[in-house]
Amino acid sequence: MFTLMCTIPFSRWIVDAAARFSHRHGAVAQQAEQTCCSRQTVYDHGRKVLTAVAVEHSGGPTRKQLVEQIETLHQENAHLSNQLKDAIFFPEAKQQEFSAKGRSMGISLDQIGVLLVVLVGREAAPARSTIERWVQAAGTAAGKILVRLDALCKDRVLCGCLDEIFFRGHPVLVGVEPRSMVWFLGKKVGSLKGSTWAEQLQAWDALQYVVADAGVPLQAGIAQVQTQRRRDSKAPLASGLDVFHTKYEARKALAIDWNKAERDCDAFDKINRCLKRTRKGGIPCQIEARAAGRAWAKVVKSFNEYEAIEAAWKQVVVALNVFRPDGKLNDRAWAEAQVMPALRNLVGRAWVPVRNHLQAPEAFTFLDRIHKELAQHPVSMELRDALVRLWWLRRQRPRKPVEGPVEGAGHVAHLVQQEVCQKLSPIWRHWYRRIATILRETVRASSLVECMNSVLRMHQSRHRTITPEMLDLKRLYWNCREFLGGKRRGRSPYKQLGLPLPSFDFWTLLQPEFTKALTEAKAEAKARTLARAA
Repeated sequence: MFTLMCTIPFSRWIVDAAARFSHRHGAVAQQAEQTCCSRQTVYDHGRKVLTAVAVEHSGGPTRKQLVEQIETLHQENAHLSNQLKDAIFFPEAKQQEFSAKGRSMGISLDQIGVLLVVLVGREAAPARSTIERWVQAAGTAAGKILVRLDALCKDRVLCGCLDEIFFRGHPVLVGVEPRSMVWFLGKKVGSLKGSTWAEQLQAWDALQYVVADAGVPLQAGIAQVQTQRRRDSKAPLASGLDVFHTKYEARKALAIDWNKAERDCDAFDKINRCLKRTRKGGIPCQIEARAAGRAWAKVVKSFNEYEAIEAAWKQVVVALNVFRPDGKLNDRAWAEAQVMPALRNLVGRAWVPVRNHLQAPEAFTFLDRIHKELAQHPVSMELRDALVRLWWLRRQRPRKPVEGPVEGAGHVAHLVQQEVCQKLSPIWRHWYRRIATILRETVRASSLVECMNSVLRMHQSRHRTITPEMLDLKRLYWNCREFLGGKRRGRSPYKQLGLPLPSFDFWTLLQPEFTKALTEAKAEAKARTLARAA
């Protein structure tokens, strides 16, 4: 019927309307009979014509204007539809997530505000005070979440790298689990004392081994924890000195000795030039010659002393490695036998820290742990030594293709060693994977803490201080973020540690507590406003 009605000429609508409003008896029935339609159709046509005439003469927009307006709206809708394809859906919840993550990465509040203006426009962007309130709530929420997550980590954190990071004079105690890179300890303290370190380490009662530098407060705190564990008959805490810091102090001492030799050499050159000028002028130069002789003797002495010190240090470096030069696994007895004779030649004030490090029992704790962990595997000593040597030989292979004829047995020695292992045990690959894990994960340095240092430095470069809440927010974000490269690529520290979490996403973990913290912060702000008004 709709199609039929659309084909009826408008002139017939007008004729039907005329019959409808003529008020002549039988006019509607007669018109319906002539046009072969129902009486209701005549009434409808009359109503439509009346409405059209009333609209046209009511003083409102004309039909032409309405058509133009509709066309404009169609064009506007098409333009908005095209823009919608490239539009970013950025509601308030996304803005809060953006602010929390940005602050965790070290971006300042002003920078977050500028970026939000780019994303949502100046009118829709939140004020700086709003962003600050979001960030503070996120830090408070992160602290509450970390309490629960640290409880899950306690039994899994067995090894820790410890160090302090000073944030504008205020120390921050940092602990990192080396295998997973979990930042398990991040505490800002008022003063750096041994008791402060001991208090923080007592909570991590599953720790078996810690690596740290020779800092007095840190070593004092470790000693207090070791004493307390012996008193309580708990598992002992092994402690090792940071090999990286020992080598770093040695490089500084070598630089000092070399600079001394260079100064003596420069002094001799100066005297020698004066001697040559005197001789060229034909002036007696016995005094200058004796001075040049003394200066040369001093140069020879300085270079001889430096060569002796350098040779002694090279001997010590060999003792600090996991393997000896012949490929055998290093041990404490051999390392100490290498170090003790060399200490006599490491003379001078600059070498005092290095000698103290090397004479400390903790200097070679990492070797004791390697042998202890290897001895826990139920394999014969012969097979264990063969597998250890295979691991070493595989790392002696040439890293790049060798051009021309290959010389030496370095490229096939590991294949021969595999045959030796095969004869000793048909399941040698199974044991090799376990032994390789021990050797690969040997921890000799606490320099992993420098990773946290780099994270905090970005924040420090923009701000005067760091609050405990901000430290918690950064620690939670670090432990939830996925690594972009390396052997941990695609996994976060918490995932690498094996925590049973429903999600490892930073915002998913933070959002429930964030909502509560934000609500509480708004309530407190409102209460303070009412109190001031009263």
